[in-house]
Amino acid sequence: MIEAFGWAFIAASALLVGAAAGLALKVSRTVVGLALAFGAGALFSAVAFELTVEAFEQGGAALLGSGLAAGALTYFAGNRLLTARGKARAKPTVKQGSQGQGLSIVLGAMLDGIPESIVLGTSLIGGGAVSPAFLVAVLLSNVPEGFSASADLHQEGRSSRWILGLWLGVVLVSAASAALAFLLFDAAGPAVPFVQAFAAGGLLTMLVDTMIPEAFEDGGDLAGLVTVFGFTLAFLLSALT
Repeated sequence: MIEAFGWAFIAASALLVGAAAGLALKVSRTVVGLALAFGAGALFSAVAFELTVEAFEQGGAALLGSGLAAGALTYFAGNRLLTARGKARAKPTVKQGSQGQGLSIVLGAMLDGIPESIVLGTSLIGGGAVSPAFLVAVLLSNVPEGFSASADLHQEGRSSRWILGLWLGVVLVSAASAALAFLLFDAAGPAVPFVQAFAAGGLLTMLVDTMIPEAFEDGGDLAGLVTVFGFTLAFLLSALT
């Protein structure tokens, strides 16, 4: 349990790294967009070669399909709910004068952060190990997310201490989710492959709805090349470990 908490804490702590950078540095939106593109490519690889394959091998086609659908619909519904309440998308860029957008990014981070952490926790069940490719993908996608939200919240008048405290709460919730998943799920049962498929469906929906459009908007046509680079690196990590 402690190991699951620790790995998820490390992965989610990239949000704090991004937040600190967003508060302390003046990084161009192009750089943030290209970082999003790189992280998106890494997540695409992790979804395809880590989550989906393992869910299919352990649970079969029916469980894989139901998990993918459940994850996609859950993310879609949660994102729609945030939008309906005047919230922005889960991982948007910072727009000048968009009051309340920074907090919505934090709320959106929970939609994909908790499933990511649960996957990290369940990967340790039965003496397993955390996938380096998936861990790197999560780390790389979290940094620009924390940067964007923190820069926006600072523009809205929030103090640096308040912003970092908020992200610390997100990190702790994510880590606790991993620890609970490790305690509650059975390695031999259907819960683990279903959670993997669920996370894959949610992440794919998030990538297409949020990260890729924002990466292209800020990073321009270089975003495609950087996405392929992130995908390739994550795949090689997966294949060589």
